[in-house]
Amino acid sequence: MKVVIPDLVSNSYFPAIAAVEMGFFKEEGLDAELELIYPVDNCYRALRDGKADFVGGSSHSAPSAFPEWNGVKFIAALAQNTYWFLIMRSDLKAKRGDIEVIKGKKIGAAPMIDIGLIQLLKDYGIDPKRDNIQIAPPPASATAGVSFGVNAAKAMEEGKIDGFWANGMGAEVAVQRGIGTMVLDARRGDGPPPLKGYTFGVLATRSDLVEKEPEKAAAAVRALIKTQKALKADPKRATKVGEKWFPAFEASLIATLVERDLPYYDPAISKGTFTACANSCRPSA
Repeated sequence: MKVVIPDLVSNSYFPAIAAVEMGFFKEEGLDAELELIYPVDNCYRALRDGKADFVGGSSHSAPSAFPEWNGVKFIAALAQNTYWFLIMRSDLKAKRGDIEVIKGKKIGAAPMIDIGLIQLLKDYGIDPKRDNIQIAPPPASATAGVSFGVNAAKAMEEGKIDGFWANGMGAEVAVQRGIGTMVLDARRGDGPPPLKGYTFGVLATRSDLVEKEPEKAAAAVRALIKTQKALKADPKRATKVGEKWFPAFEASLIATLVERDLPYYDPAISKGTFTACANSCRPSA
């Protein structure tokens, strides 16, 4: 079976990566392999077209391949809450929560992820066109390989962008290297109240797989739950997984990022969680 993810060197979808690499899929009788497919809408298209069995990705992106959520099933949450960060160049000396600093700037954001940034600005009453904010993937991000966030941090360091809206790994790399300042941490309550509900990391599959092979879907959920429990018991196990897939510096950071995310490792998807996500996807939201 194939598990596809849009961003490999990241903590965003790490429980899905770890479920394969730590052997929990195999323990549940599923011979699973990982594949990187960028960006996330292409992950869902691969799922729709039968080229993948599971997606570890952002929940709000599913309608890009499954309109009105028809044909896709969210079987478990990788973690709760929106997991994006707004990082700005450190020389701008932005303060935590100072969203006004984004005006007149070039901001890197991946396809589908940029939807969240645009909605965030709307919630703040900021209009990208009026306020001269350029939002686009940074140069070379489409061929960056394994990590949009790390590539965005590199682009910012090279002066190609003024900030980025991306995952925790990209944010940590920028902050640790002194090239970026964290302005918003969505998962931990920064920004307008709706921000936490824009999206969440999800393990998704096709509806027909759940209907025809429910035991496989159930086994995948059990594997994920075992992974979350194992990482809660010993976050340092994340390092070994990271060392297989990540560059050395990012591998050295992953256990810290996973430990920071542990309070959000809950596989349950409540009606409120899904409704908040669905509402944020609507053009009128």
